[in-house]
Amino acid sequence: MVKIKVYGLGDKLNPVKTELSNIIHVSVIEVLQLPPEKRFHRFFPLNQSDFYYPTDRSDNYLIIEISMFDGRSVETKKQLIRLLIKNINEQLNIPVYDIEITIFETPKSNWGIRGLPGDELILKYKVEV
Repeated sequence: MVKIKVYGLGDKLNPVKTELSNIIHVSVIEVLQLPPEKRFHRFFPLNQSDFYYPTDRSDNYLIIEISMFDGRSVETKKQLIRLLIKNINEQLNIPVYDIEITIFETPKSNWGIRGLPGDELILKYKVEV
């Protein structure tokens, strides 16, 4: 299971939401080997008054938070971060210093999905990649 939140200024984030979601989804499928139907993205367009960030970031600044079951290797997580930054930069022309990604991993037992604790689910994909 992978759920993704994206935060940014509304006037910059809203016009690219669909394309950004597609970039994220393709990257997650490639690196984490998720099935294509497993797209869980939420976008949080913020007003300038609700989004404080360092002065060395531009108005294109994005925060991407990825929540997922634990079990992926360190190299897999680094590969995902690198691919996301590369693809977002190249396809949306957002500078790399304006893209920040955090991965949060939790045990499957901490998730409730389809009426079950996550560690009781039978998944159709491998988590340990």
